[in-house]
Amino acid sequence: MGKLAINTAQNVNLDYKLIGLGERMVAFLIDGVILVTYMTIMENLVVISEIFDADGWTRRGFLGLFYLPAFFYSVVCHIVFGGQTVGKMIMKIKVVRVDGTPTEWYNFFVRWMLRIIDIWMFFSSIGILSILLSEKKQRVGDAAAGTVVISVKKKHKITSTILEEITDDYQPVFNNVTQLTDKDVRIIKEAFLLSRKNNDFKTLTLLKAKICETLGIESKLYDVQFIDTILKDYNYYTQNM
Repeated sequence: MGKLAINTAQNVNLDYKLIGLGERMVAFLIDGVILVTYMTIMENLVVISEIFDADGWTRRGFLGLFYLPAFFYSVVCHIVFGGQTVGKMIMKIKVVRVDGTPTEWYNFFVRWMLRIIDIWMFFSSIGILSILLSEKKQRVGDAAAGTVVISVKKKHKITSTILEEITDDYQPVFNNVTQLTDKDVRIIKEAFLLSRKNNDFKTLTLLKAKICETLGIESKLYDVQFIDTILKDYNYYTQNM
């Protein structure tokens, strides 16, 4: 399984699953069905509408005009929806920059222009081979634009929520933790986990001080034990309300 590690401006490493050929092809086919459906509707409208009841060249001209949105569908969707088409949304995949910086319109434009090489030349063989052989599963357009396709499926873990594992006989320590909101607790837990992972003891001390100030309490517990207790107490009271 391919992974992409991105280091953010806050010096936090984020890992993403790189998407290979299978899911990208399914997304491409979904978009293809949408485009064929649209073009069929437009063609039928031109045929049956009296407005376009003229010579064949005029009809073809109007039909070509109505086909333009389909021609620009991919690049417009990627720009408007931040790296996704409808097919990619359904498959929960997305185009992002390799270095983690925000994608710009010109990245999507380069990818779209090089579809001529990747998809429309030699029956898509160039695009397929480049994805299969590339370390980062990039087609030619991705390599030129500095982009990759990643999964945006959410991994539901208890550590990514405000939930805490507490035993049935758990005894809470701080009964005024209910003054906090779910948003407060989520921020506390995210900062707590990140600080512990990076051995950032200074942030843990500041976090404890802020919680004590907000709740108007004092505690002789060590920083880690105190914050862990706050999280468990909040879960105890909110789950038993």
